[in-house]
Amino acid sequence: EVQLQASGGGLVQPGGSLRLSCTASGFTFDDYAIGWFRQVPGREREGVSCTSGSGISKYYEDSVKGRFTISRENAKSTVYLQMNSLKPEDTARYYCARTFVDCGSGWLQGVYFTSWGQGTQVTVSS
Repeated sequence: EVQLQASGGGLVQPGGSLRLSCTASGFTFDDYAIGWFRQVPGREREGVSCTSGSGISKYYEDSVKGRFTISRENAKSTVYLQMNSLKPEDTARYYCARTFVDCGSGWLQGVYFTSWGQGTQVTVSS
C-alpha cells in the first residue's frame, strides 16, 4: 500500500523554525518527485515546495523562497521541509504528495500529484 506520512508540525512563534518530514512506503521512492502543499480552511490548497526523484531539481513558491529548504534522503524514503523565519501567514495544514519522476509545470496546483496523506498542522502565533 502506498503511503505518505507527514509529521513535525506544531505551534511556533513568529521568526521560529520547524522541520517537517514526509516518510513514504509502498513504492520505489526515488522514482517519484515529492511535493509539499498547504491549505487553510476556506482557501485553495497551494504548492509550497517540490523536489524531483533524484533530488537535483527543487522548486519553491515565491513567498517561501529564502526561508524554506526542501531536501530528501532516499535511503530513508523521507523528504524534509526546513522552515525558517516563519510568519503567521505560514499557518496551515501541510501535506506531502507524490508524482512520477519530476515535479512538472503544474506542481504549484498539485497537478498529477497523488497519495495525499493526512497532513500536519503548522501554527505560527505569538
